Amino acid sequence: MLDIVFSHLEKVLVEQVCVEDGVVRVQARTRNGALACPDCGVSSARVHSWYRRCLADAAVGGRPVAIDLSVRRLFCDVVSCGRRTFVEQVEGLTIRYGRRTVVLATLIQAIALALAGRAGARLAAVLHIVVSRMTLLSVLMALPDPCPPSPRVLGVDDFATRRGRRYGTVLVDVESHAVLDLLPGREKEPVAVWLAGHPGIEVICRDRAGACAEAARAGAPGALQVADRWHLWDNLATAVERTVIAHRPCLQEPEVNTPSARRKAEVPPSTLNPDTGTEKWLVTRTRERHKAVHRLLARGWTISAIARELGLARHTAERYAHCKNLDGLIEGALRTTRLDDYKPYLIRRWNEGCTDAARLFREIQTQGYPGRTPQAVRRYLRPLRTGLGSIRSPAPVLKPQQVTNWIMWNPQHLRDEEERHLGEVLSRCPELTAVRGHVRLFARMVCDLGGISLPTWTDAVHADDLPALHAFADGLQRDHQAVTAGLTLPWSSGPVEGHVNRIKMLKRQMYGRAGFALLRKRVLLA
Repeated sequence: MLDIVFSHLEKVLVEQVCVEDGVVRVQARTRNGALACPDCGVSSARVHSWYRRCLADAAVGGRPVAIDLSVRRLFCDVVSCGRRTFVEQVEGLTIRYGRRTVVLATLIQAIALALAGRAGARLAAVLHIVVSRMTLLSVLMALPDPCPPSPRVLGVDDFATRRGRRYGTVLVDVESHAVLDLLPGREKEPVAVWLAGHPGIEVICRDRAGACAEAARAGAPGALQVADRWHLWDNLATAVERTVIAHRPCLQEPEVNTPSARRKAEVPPSTLNPDTGTEKWLVTRTRERHKAVHRLLARGWTISAIARELGLARHTAERYAHCKNLDGLIEGALRTTRLDDYKPYLIRRWNEGCTDAARLFREIQTQGYPGRTPQAVRRYLRPLRTGLGSIRSPAPVLKPQQVTNWIMWNPQHLRDEEERHLGEVLSRCPELTAVRGHVRLFARMVCDLGGISLPTWTDAVHADDLPALHAFADGLQRDHQAVTAGLTLPWSSGPVEGHVNRIKMLKRQMYGRAGFALLRKRVLLA
């Protein structure tokens, strides 16, 4: 039984095992024999004295374990040795100056790596281990850093320790998927210094950030830079969305050219308050802020001065200043409701003669409407009762993000209704039709690693009147070598992005209280 339960005590003599006050106590002593001096290495068997060590061990049968171990202090008889006496250590059981066995110390290290402070202390209490959160953190910080070899293919990306304020850089071996190091900040200098200290890097996978490119050129000038394909696709999606916003009128079905239809086109229904029939206050405020920001810009004011004058955050003032499409800004200010998807059904039932809001509420509830009271339904039907609103069923409103997704998605993954709506939009807008063609060709380059066709693709984009895609193509030409390598070679930043997600999980697990040093330890060792 001792060999099974206490196998780590095989190198000592167990004299007694008993239970006292719910604690399993093991009395043991070391075996006789000569031991080597830790300084000079000469063996000695001359005993100076005996003393007892109390070691905490891993729990057994739901009870904590304490080991009372008698150990010897031995003389070192070598005159030239600076150590006169030394205490024997039992391999696999004791640690110098330690009050825990090797088994328990290893278990505590594993808990600290997995859960860190408070959460680790709670788990340790369940396992009958007496340890505080600060001790767990101290154990974790005392662990040595790994020393991995220099990688051949390196992945570099940044992550936020506090979004918008503090950042870090993660370095990953793309071949083994192992994290090599975490650096504070996302500037060029730390990465360049790290690269210079790790020769032998042949390929560097990175995103489109300029700091990463400059650091790679400075620290590893002989390495081939590879732009990540996912980031290229994401940049293309941004350019496509800007193009869709610029052609917003093409998203809606044309109406009969009557005075009422023209007035309705001039004032979109989504911008009106259903209670009063007037423009929503969010829309009015957006128009006024946009006008005020551009008025001050025309006078030569800076963005910071405009933000202070109008009481706006700087990034908000910058968004208004750089806005090229006021309609898109207004749509971003509008809030969608859970009732939007059920409004066509409510209009149809109203036209059929059902005007009871409570009944209509129960009907849409059976269709999945998550609301708990009929107040939203009553509020939506109120203009119909007072004659302020139209009873005609509204045409579906397509949002730029929807159309962008349909253009960027694989056509085989579109539903029949989505394919129909997209076909109607493209039939009304030749520019978006051209965009879809360019997207399909770029997707073929990404999937088939056909980077050799990149110059032909950029020439075709510049041949069309698509300013947003022109800017995207110009950016590809400025980073031509890395983009071509990203669209040709099999390397990508996929493993790096996975580790960035893990870093975010570890950071949030510690409720944002962890410093960079602790976060780095857990990422490198966990």
